[in-house]
Amino acid sequence: MHKRTKKIVKYSGITLLILVLVIVGAACYLYYSADMLVPQIAPEKQAYQVEKKDSLRSYGDNYLRHSESGLWELMVRGDAFHRGVAIGNLSKDLLHYQEKVFVDQIKNIIPSENYLKFLRFFTVIFNRNLGRNIPEEYRKEIYGISLSCTHEYDFIGTPYERQLNYHSAHDLGHAMQDYMLVGCSSFASWGKNSADSSLIIGRNFDFYVGDDFARNKQIAFYIPDKGYKFASVGWPGMTGVMSGMNETGLTVTINAAKSTMPTSSATPISILTREILQYASTIKEAYAIAQKRKTFVSESILIGSAKDGRAAIIEKSPEHIALFAGEGEQIICTNHYQSKEFSQDKGNLENIRKSDSPYRYARLKELLKKNTPIDERKAASILRNSKGINDTNIGLCNEMSINQFIVHHSVIFKPEKRLIWVSTSPGNVENILLMI
Repeated sequence: MHKRTKKIVKYSGITLLILVLVIVGAACYLYYSADMLVPQIAPEKQAYQVEKKDSLRSYGDNYLRHSESGLWELMVRGDAFHRGVAIGNLSKDLLHYQEKVFVDQIKNIIPSENYLKFLRFFTVIFNRNLGRNIPEEYRKEIYGISLSCTHEYDFIGTPYERQLNYHSAHDLGHAMQDYMLVGCSSFASWGKNSADSSLIIGRNFDFYVGDDFARNKQIAFYIPDKGYKFASVGWPGMTGVMSGMNETGLTVTINAAKSTMPTSSATPISILTREILQYASTIKEAYAIAQKRKTFVSESILIGSAKDGRAAIIEKSPEHIALFAGEGEQIICTNHYQSKEFSQDKGNLENIRKSDSPYRYARLKELLKKNTPIDERKAASILRNSKGINDTNIGLCNEMSINQFIVHHSVIFKPEKRLIWVSTSPGNVENILLMI
């Protein structure tokens, strides 16, 4: 080999080695400097003991019960940390079960222990600033819950780190699974389109992480020391909001939109909607809260308001935000944007061309027209509908169906009457009066 060539190869090798060391060093720096902002709360003596009687568990003036419908009903009150402590103590076995089935599902996809350790390394780097993007109130609540969580999965992270990261699972799920993990459908009718002229909202939350994950559906009733009382439908340990209503008759539901793969953490959608539900009473107030938070995926947030007597959609991406009010006395929300602000957005246009969202939108429009004026029974029949346009038989579990048979929960709201209907097992609907 020519001396000059040897010299070039030698220096190229050194340059490559230096580059690798710099990358590894930078990755290690990002990993070890990650700060989830663990709340600095001094340990205190356990205030209460969990008391159990039949299906009821109580912890001070907080309780958890397993209703005859199969739903878990949680009631907590007070400041953020003590709400979390109460949730943790009341739900310790449910928290363990929920985490186990979630981790088992991950292990089914990624059976390699070494790759799981790498995934933890990547997650820590990716979410290194997650703590900064979650309000302190909710970090304290999550920290309180984490004190009752198992150490079995510490190879993924500390209990606090894990619980914090789980709140971004919805966001990462639809970003990494090409958005089909959460193909939700929702609608709202009022005025002449509603049987009693009042606002009615229906939604399917299609978030599927296996049947076991959806086994323990929970309705959480919150009486916080700040903000409005509210109810939220989800699962044990989830303090964020997927579907909920507060005492003023403001409702929140979320529908994923097409996103680019996020490069860093921001505020999880469920935390943003929790903040809206706890601190907003009108569409305007909800929009103001959404404007001040940066999210790392795109989402449509359907807001219903008893005070406004109507519904609107907050369309939010990591870069832009818009409020879509629609026309008339009805609004439909699937998984694409409808506002003028996003009419030329390339990602949204691609989503409209390539996804099943426009088809489900058209099917919802057809069903609403056929069933107008809408009441709770008609709303439930629409959410259960598994056929295609013109009642075409398109097969079960079809992504173009309103009912894809992967729903975690279905909910119907009547905000002005503070009524919620929550799905239980297939074919059942439980009527729950919001009395907080």
